Amino acid sequence: MTLGLINANPVVQAKKERLAHSITLDDKLNRIIITFTPTIQHCSMATIIGLCLRAKLKECLPLHYKVDIRVSPGSHADEDSVNKQLNDKERVVAALENPNLRQLVDECLCSNEI
Repeated sequence: MTLGLINANPVVQAKKERLAHSITLDDKLNRIIITFTPTIQHCSMATIIGLCLRAKLKECLPLHYKVDIRVSPGSHADEDSVNKQLNDKERVVAALENPNLRQLVDECLCSNEI
Protein backbone atom coordinates (compact mmCIF):
# COMPACT_ATOMS: atom_id res chain seq x y z
CA MET A 1 0.00 0.00 0.00
CA THR A 2 1.50 3.31 -1.07
CA LEU A 3 0.79 6.52 0.70
CA GLY A 4 0.49 9.45 -1.62
CA LEU A 5 -1.68 12.28 -2.66
CA ILE A 6 -5.13 11.37 -3.89
CA ASN A 7 -5.15 14.30 -6.30
CA ALA A 8 -1.54 15.22 -6.99
CA ASN A 9 -2.42 17.94 -9.51
CA PRO A 10 -5.60 19.68 -8.34
CA VAL A 11 -7.20 22.40 -10.42
CA VAL A 12 -7.36 25.56 -8.32
CA GLN A 13 -10.26 27.83 -9.17
CA ALA A 14 -10.25 31.58 -8.63
CA LYS A 15 -12.37 32.74 -5.72
CA LYS A 16 -15.64 34.27 -6.87
CA GLU A 17 -16.49 37.68 -5.54
CA ARG A 18 -19.39 37.34 -3.10
CA LEU A 19 -22.27 39.70 -3.46
CA ALA A 20 -22.91 41.54 -0.24
CA HIS A 21 -26.26 41.55 1.50
CA SER A 22 -27.88 44.87 2.20
CA ILE A 23 -30.67 46.39 4.22
CA THR A 24 -32.16 49.70 3.12
CA LEU A 25 -34.48 51.58 5.45
CA ASP A 26 -36.60 54.49 4.29
CA ASP A 27 -38.46 56.00 7.26
CA LYS A 28 -40.27 58.56 5.12
CA LEU A 29 -41.86 55.84 2.97
CA ASN A 30 -42.00 53.29 5.82
CA ARG A 31 -40.20 50.79 3.61
CA ILE A 32 -37.45 48.25 4.20
CA ILE A 33 -35.63 46.51 1.36
CA ILE A 34 -33.55 43.45 2.21
CA THR A 35 -31.24 41.87 -0.33
CA PHE A 36 -29.53 38.57 0.47
CA THR A 37 -27.25 36.21 -1.42
CA PRO A 38 -28.07 32.48 -1.37
CA THR A 39 -25.21 30.06 -0.89
CA ILE A 40 -25.28 28.71 -4.43
CA GLN A 41 -27.09 29.63 -7.65
CA HIS A 42 -29.52 26.71 -7.35
CA CYS A 43 -30.13 27.08 -3.61
CA SER A 44 -33.41 25.32 -2.85
CA MET A 45 -33.65 27.09 0.50
CA ALA A 46 -33.69 30.66 -0.90
CA THR A 47 -37.46 31.01 -0.55
CA ILE A 48 -37.39 29.51 2.96
CA ILE A 49 -34.63 31.93 3.99
CA GLY A 50 -36.64 34.84 2.61
CA LEU A 51 -39.80 33.60 4.33
CA CYS A 52 -37.95 33.37 7.65
CA LEU A 53 -36.62 36.91 7.20
CA ARG A 54 -40.13 38.18 6.46
CA ALA A 55 -41.64 36.38 9.48
CA LYS A 56 -38.95 37.70 11.82
CA LEU A 57 -39.38 41.27 10.59
CA LYS A 58 -43.15 40.97 10.95
CA GLU A 59 -42.60 40.07 14.63
CA CYS A 60 -40.17 42.94 15.25
CA LEU A 61 -41.44 45.87 13.17
CA PRO A 62 -44.50 48.08 13.45
CA LEU A 63 -47.27 47.04 11.05
CA HIS A 64 -47.02 50.15 8.86
CA TYR A 65 -43.64 49.12 7.36
CA LYS A 66 -43.63 47.60 3.88
CA VAL A 67 -40.94 44.93 3.55
CA ASP A 68 -39.39 43.89 0.24
CA ILE A 69 -37.10 40.86 0.32
CA ARG A 70 -35.01 40.00 -2.72
CA VAL A 71 -32.10 37.81 -3.69
CA SER A 72 -29.06 39.71 -4.95
CA PRO A 73 -29.15 40.30 -8.71
CA GLY A 74 -27.44 37.42 -10.50
CA SER A 75 -27.08 35.31 -7.35
CA HIS A 76 -29.80 32.75 -8.06
CA ALA A 77 -30.71 30.83 -11.21
CA ASP A 78 -34.44 31.46 -10.65
CA GLU A 79 -34.10 34.99 -9.26
CA ASP A 80 -37.33 36.44 -10.70
CA SER A 81 -39.46 33.57 -9.44
CA VAL A 82 -37.95 33.67 -5.94
CA ASN A 83 -38.42 37.45 -5.71
CA LYS A 84 -42.01 37.12 -6.90
CA GLN A 85 -42.77 34.42 -4.31
CA LEU A 86 -41.19 36.39 -1.46
CA ASN A 87 -43.08 39.61 -2.20
CA ASP A 88 -46.54 38.31 -3.10
CA LYS A 89 -48.80 38.64 -0.05
CA GLU A 90 -51.09 35.78 -1.07
CA ARG A 91 -48.19 33.39 -1.65
CA VAL A 92 -46.59 34.30 1.68
CA VAL A 93 -49.87 33.77 3.56
CA ALA A 94 -50.45 30.46 1.78
CA ALA A 95 -46.91 29.30 2.59
CA LEU A 96 -47.32 30.18 6.27
CA GLU A 97 -50.64 28.29 6.39
CA ASN A 98 -48.82 25.12 5.34
CA PRO A 99 -48.14 23.29 8.65
CA ASN A 100 -44.78 21.89 7.51
CA LEU A 101 -43.47 25.23 6.26
CA ARG A 102 -44.83 27.03 9.34
CA GLN A 103 -43.01 24.56 11.60
CA LEU A 104 -39.77 25.08 9.66
CA VAL A 105 -40.08 28.87 9.90
CA ASP A 106 -40.91 28.66 13.63
CA GLU A 107 -37.84 26.48 14.22
CA CYS A 108 -35.67 29.00 12.39
CA LEU A 109 -37.10 31.89 14.40
CA CYS A 110 -36.60 30.09 17.71
CA SER A 111 -32.96 29.46 16.88
CA ASN A 112 -30.33 31.75 18.40
CA GLU A 113 -28.54 31.93 15.04
CA ILE A 114 -30.85 34.59 13.53
